[in-house]
Amino acid sequence: MSDEIEVNPNPKIGKARSALYRRLLDVVSMPSTRVPVQDRNMVGDILLDMLFHADERERILCASRLRDSRDAPRRLLRYLAQGSFVIAKPIIEENEGLSTNDLIEICEMGTVEHRTAVAGRKVVSDMVSTYLAEHAEPHILKILLSNRGAELPEQAVDALVQRSQDINSLCTQLVERLEVKPAQAMAMFWWADGPTRRKILQRHAADRSEVISLCSDVYEMAADEKWADPVARKALQMIERRQRNRAALEKSEYGSLEEACNVAATEGMNATVAQEIGYLSGVKPVTIAKIMSDKGGEGLAVLVKATGLHRDFLAVLWTALKRSIEIEEGVLHPQYVLVKETFEILTVAKAQTTLRYWNWSLSSAFSPRSVNGVGTDTEPANQDSEFSTSQRTARLVFGR
Repeated sequence: MSDEIEVNPNPKIGKARSALYRRLLDVVSMPSTRVPVQDRNMVGDILLDMLFHADERERILCASRLRDSRDAPRRLLRYLAQGSFVIAKPIIEENEGLSTNDLIEICEMGTVEHRTAVAGRKVVSDMVSTYLAEHAEPHILKILLSNRGAELPEQAVDALVQRSQDINSLCTQLVERLEVKPAQAMAMFWWADGPTRRKILQRHAADRSEVISLCSDVYEMAADEKWADPVARKALQMIERRQRNRAALEKSEYGSLEEACNVAATEGMNATVAQEIGYLSGVKPVTIAKIMSDKGGEGLAVLVKATGLHRDFLAVLWTALKRSIEIEEGVLHPQYVLVKETFEILTVAKAQTTLRYWNWSLSSAFSPRSVNGVGTDTEPANQDSEFSTSQRTARLVFGR
C-alpha cells in the first residue's frame, strides 16, 4: 500500500510530502511490539495534521492502510471514521481499535451510511446497540437485529420493543433474539402480527410447575396470615395454579364463568358483562378490556384456555364480540381459524402465565401511583420503579 503513494504521487504536492506521508503511515500502522506507544502517538499527531491538508485520495489510502491496525492512535482513527463514507468505510467496518465511545460519536456525527456500517460490525457492544436502538433509522435497526455479533442488553431490547409499535417488521426479528425476556415479548404481543404472536406464546410462556412445587407450603403460610401481606399476595397470585376467582363468583349475579359468556353471546357483549367475565377470570378490568378489544383475537384463545373453558366457548365469545366465524356457509373465517389453532397449541399452564403477565403489566399502568401520584404497599418505591418488571412492561405498552 505504501508503494502506491510513490508510484502514483499526488501532482499537487511535492515528493518530500508524499514520502513523509508514507513514512509516517508506516510507523502508525506498525504493531505495538515494533514501536513505542509514545512514538506512535507523536507520529499520529503529525500525520493527523498532514491529513487536514490532504485530498480525499490520500485520506482513502490512509484509512485503507489502517483498517487492520487496532494499535493506531484513536484520534486518527476517529478522524478518518467521521470523514466522508468512502474514507470511513474500511475503518468502521474492520478496525477493532475503535472504542464504544468512538463508535457512538461516529453514529452521532456521521451519516446514515456511517450508522449502517456500525450496526453491521462483527461485534457491536451493548452501549452502541442501545444508542442505535434508541436513535437509528428503521433499516439500521433491522441490520442490528440480524447481526448475531450485536450485544443487546435489556435497555436496548426495551427501546427496540417500544419502537416496534411504529416499525412493525421489527417484531418478527425481535422474537428470534434470545435476549428478549418474557415480559418484553408479552408487551410486544399486542401489536405483533399473527405468526409472531404464535411464536411469542410458544417460546415465552412458562408452565410454572417447578416454582408451584417449591412454593406450595408458602400458600399455607399466607392463608394462615389471612393473606394480609399485599406484596406476598401479589407474587403468589402470579404463581398459583388456579386462574378463576372464587371470591368474585360468590358475589357475581352469574352462576359461573360459562353462564356469563353465554349471556354475552345472546344479549351482546357490553362493558358490564365484559368486566364481570374479567372478574370471574381473575383479571383486572383493563386486562379484559385489552383482550376484548384486540383486533387479532388471539387474546381470547389465551383467556379461554387459561380459565379452563371448553374450546366451544371460543366461538361463544367470538360471536359475543360480533365477529364472523364463517366467511360463507361451511367456510371458516381465516382469522378465526388462526385463533382456534392458537388455542390448540397452548397448554393451560402457559396460557395462565401469559394471562398473568398481561394482567400484571397492564394493571400497573393504571395503578393509584400512576393515576393519583399516590403509592401503595404493592408498588415499588420510586427509586425501584425502573426495575419493576410490571411497570417497565406497562411503559412498553402504554409509554411513559
